[in-house]
Amino acid sequence: MSTTNKIATIGLGLAGGALLTAWLLTGTRKQKTRDFITNRTVTLRRTMRPQQRRRVFDDSEAHYV
Repeated sequence: MSTTNKIATIGLGLAGGALLTAWLLTGTRKQKTRDFITNRTVTLRRTMRPQQRRRVFDDSEAHYV
């Protein structure tokens, strides 16, 4: 692939993405798209967050002096 071909492909990809975004954020699809993205973002954050384990100090053994 030549450099011109690569640049044209990237340009078409960006233009297509911009067109899709404009379509999704117009009219009645706007709120549905926002809700979908918000829900997916929350789900992704929950899965990416490291599981926090509670450390409990158990001092059940008797210490004799």
